[in-house]
Amino acid sequence: MLLKLLFSSLLAAGLLTAGGVQAETVRWARASDPTTLDPHAFNVGTNFVLLHQMYEPLVIRDAKGKLVPTLATSWKLTADPTVWEFKLRPNVKFHDGAPLTAKDVVFSLNRAKGPTAQVKSLLASMESATAVDELTVHVKTKGPNLIFPDNLTNMFIMNEAWAKAKGAETTQDTTSTTENFSTRNANGTGPYQLVSREQDAKTVMKLNPQYWGKGQVPLQVTELVYLPIKSPATRVAALLSGEVDFAQDIPAQDVARLKQDARLRINEGPENRSIFLGLNVGGKELKYSSLKGKNPLADPRVREAIHLAIDRDAIKRSVMRGLSIPSGIIAPSFVNGYTKAMAAYPKVDVAKAKQLLADAGYANGFDLTLHSTNDRYVNDEAISTAVAGFLGRVGIKTNVVARPIAQHSVAINNADADFYLFGWGVPTYDSAYIFDFLVYTRGKDGRGPTNATGFSSPEVDTNIAALASESDKAKRDQTIQRIWDVVQKERFYIPLHDQVIHFASIKRIDVPVHPDNAVQFKDVKFSAK
Repeated sequence: MLLKLLFSSLLAAGLLTAGGVQAETVRWARASDPTTLDPHAFNVGTNFVLLHQMYEPLVIRDAKGKLVPTLATSWKLTADPTVWEFKLRPNVKFHDGAPLTAKDVVFSLNRAKGPTAQVKSLLASMESATAVDELTVHVKTKGPNLIFPDNLTNMFIMNEAWAKAKGAETTQDTTSTTENFSTRNANGTGPYQLVSREQDAKTVMKLNPQYWGKGQVPLQVTELVYLPIKSPATRVAALLSGEVDFAQDIPAQDVARLKQDARLRINEGPENRSIFLGLNVGGKELKYSSLKGKNPLADPRVREAIHLAIDRDAIKRSVMRGLSIPSGIIAPSFVNGYTKAMAAYPKVDVAKAKQLLADAGYANGFDLTLHSTNDRYVNDEAISTAVAGFLGRVGIKTNVVARPIAQHSVAINNADADFYLFGWGVPTYDSAYIFDFLVYTRGKDGRGPTNATGFSSPEVDTNIAALASESDKAKRDQTIQRIWDVVQKERFYIPLHDQVIHFASIKRIDVPVHPDNAVQFKDVKFSAK
């Protein structure tokens, strides 16, 4: 009787779950908060990582980059090479108890294609989605699309009835200040359900008691407390003091010190993300410069001068403390289309850069504003400051304006920047994802939402669109190479490096590094204290 009373007391206190396994709360710190909980509103990694705890897509990638089943148990091309068939997992329920059906998938895919959805480029090749029966969905593409399932790893499934009843049938418009119910609320099928959300302060989630994965995954984390801590020093101090249990976005300069702390575990690995500079090459003049009536960035000689002025090795050595992979292409090595030849980058050549500027008519230089994040990428503001120093040596006076990712993303989506630091991960592991968002003519055919450079080429657009309907892989890869040849030659993006990820946690938690900087807390296990 005494043991029964003790068990009941522990269960009530939250120290045990009903299954007798110790309940665990994980306090999770990152540099920034998601801009919204609307699953289709933004194509931003910080949003996706949190959303993956509450919502689920049809498929996800494991730590090795392989597509694995989630809400879909299988997927295949039908006899019609333009139709993909997805079989849904049975007996899945949303957090409000409603069953997952094919109609929810169709609704979600159509919602994600809406005019205000920033993920719509991923579905640009989708012609229609049809519920064949309760657990079967057919997606017809505009031509044979060999990699369509790869586009769905962050395409979260919502409950149609809930969205319509709550006024969230249409995706939140992130270019304005308007919100809908899904901005601050969630109803997914994921392992954790939302308890409370305080924007930029704290988000609390608890274990979903009816999660379909019970018995298949550990589910040892029973409560998640997400804490955005902007200051790197404060974030690290919180980890060292025991105020948080797991932290991402670790500053490069702190990694060596944290590795020496016996109380902590540091896991690291290369990230599927490139850091680069975007240049306004399409405007008639620069918006954020005292130089009026001209746009020096529209001149390829100026872009080449910037390319030659930047010392990527110095950034790696002095800013990133050795924890970056300098590169000459905005595609990480995980991506289909990447080559070592394109990743090669030039040695710094100040004299040649100055000559190119003089040839372009800017012997006395000009001034620029470099817009940067200060809470998203590893040492982002410091990288931008270093870039400004390098450009100063060739006569380009650069003023760095750093801002939170929430503001920065909106500005990029509105093409409101002349010169900006940005990062891009590639969840599809294919170059088409980069081209669809960053290269295609902005706003044309539902593509190019994040192309703030003003670059536009009908021929390149045609080649990019063809990637979604080419059934011959060899021909498709040849087209990818032709597109890269143009991107590399035009230099409307200046690659800097690929990031290296560091996960820092208390010793009892072992969270393996995922190339996409993703975390699935349903899989996390605890060792004995």
